[in-house]
Amino acid sequence: MPANLAEGHGRSGRDRLHFWRIAYASAKEVDSHLRLLVRAGVVNGPQAERALATFDEVRAGAYRLLLQTANGRILHEERVLVAAGQRVEL
Repeated sequence: MPANLAEGHGRSGRDRLHFWRIAYASAKEVDSHLRLLVRAGVVNGPQAERALATFDEVRAGAYRLLLQTANGRILHEERVLVAAGQRVEL
């Protein structure tokens, strides 16, 4: 997901939107896989819940980027993604 966000940042217009959609979908995939692993008893539930909460924040950030880009508000601006207390410059 971070690689797709970075790749999208280096693009513009519909190309940027495409990579940010991929990043959003990747976060959904990780969420799904982690939930399956918890149900199978392979992953510790409380630890997985913390990871899922972090992915919710990241996914929400990616979704906001999608909405803003689709509405034409972000095409060439610099952005910073903050997830779980970590700052990632895009």
